Amino acid sequence: MTPHAEPSREAPAPMTALLRTAPAPAVEADRFPYRLSRLGVVMSPEEGNPHEVEGVLNPGSGRTPDGRLHLLPRLVAAGNVSRIGLAEVVLTDGVPTGVRRDGLLMEPDRSWERGVGHGGVEDPRVTFVAALGLHVMTYVAYGPLGPRTAVATSSDLRTWTRLGPVLYGYDDALDCDLNLYPNKDTTFFPEPVTAPDGTPSLAVLHRPMWDLGEMVPGEGDQPPTGLPDDRGSIWIAFVPLAEARADVRALVHWRQHRFVAGPEHPFEELKIGGGPAPLRVPEGWLLLHHGVTGELVRAFAQQKKVHYAAGGMILHAERPWEVVLRTSTPLLEAVTAEERSGIVPNVVFPTAIETVDDVHYVFYGMADSKIGVARLDRTADPA
Repeated sequence: MTPHAEPSREAPAPMTALLRTAPAPAVEADRFPYRLSRLGVVMSPEEGNPHEVEGVLNPGSGRTPDGRLHLLPRLVAAGNVSRIGLAEVVLTDGVPTGVRRDGLLMEPDRSWERGVGHGGVEDPRVTFVAALGLHVMTYVAYGPLGPRTAVATSSDLRTWTRLGPVLYGYDDALDCDLNLYPNKDTTFFPEPVTAPDGTPSLAVLHRPMWDLGEMVPGEGDQPPTGLPDDRGSIWIAFVPLAEARADVRALVHWRQHRFVAGPEHPFEELKIGGGPAPLRVPEGWLLLHHGVTGELVRAFAQQKKVHYAAGGMILHAERPWEVVLRTSTPLLEAVTAEERSGIVPNVVFPTAIETVDDVHYVFYGMADSKIGVARLDRTADPA
């Protein structure tokens, strides 16, 4: 009997190989090939609505089968309990100017979304993955052990099927079980890419948090050995496309983790995190991200002494774990009254990009209280 040949596999790389050894070229915002221009507020808390008394913010987005554009805002009730709503975007001469509310989509009614004295489904990022014919939502489930990423899918943007919390595959090179750690700022790419092992895959960005002391007193921060520091950074993981097509529940099994980018510039001093789903552009993949400065009180608490600003990166088209270019200064920072004053002051937090009449619009949280919109334009290539 002839033995089967073993399939070729990528040899485990040492931890240092997972880290970018040299920083990507950086330019100031006015030399980055894309710019953001704020247009105003599109959604504010509705007076008398108990689900919105502590703000509307950080929306996902998508289109229903009839083509109408919707936001999926995070709605915050008293006690910082979050739900996910649905709101159709009102367009005036093709420009987003407001919303029409269309009810609730998700509440924290599963065990992994509720803890003792807290709970929530937070900060949805929604990507339409054409290869699956589905909207794929990642969201923060604020459960018994703090914030964890969970996944849900929908064919029509209205009815969602929860797939449960994400399970992170173990990697010998990483020498770390990412399932131990909270995770936030996760979003799927809209198109399949080739994973490091050569497999056609769906890629997803994520941001591990090394704050074990938030859950187990005395543990403190425990990042994997070999990381440059313990600040929040952007990582990427992969799901084989064939597995997701065979069983959509494979979307919660993330593997082949790679470090993408950490804080490098003054507006990112404390941490960074991914924003909307990456947008395919001529230069590669455009990723809007947030950078944080100031003083962190506790990892999971609402922060009052921080500043959130929006920056940009270009990821390599074929190897999206490599940064080609990034901003050294913000594309957008808290300037207006709505961005500077709110539940968490001084915050711009981009979470969604949509196209209307060939124009890209970015929706972002304003001071954890309202939702703003900015126009995204391509400029001349950097010198």
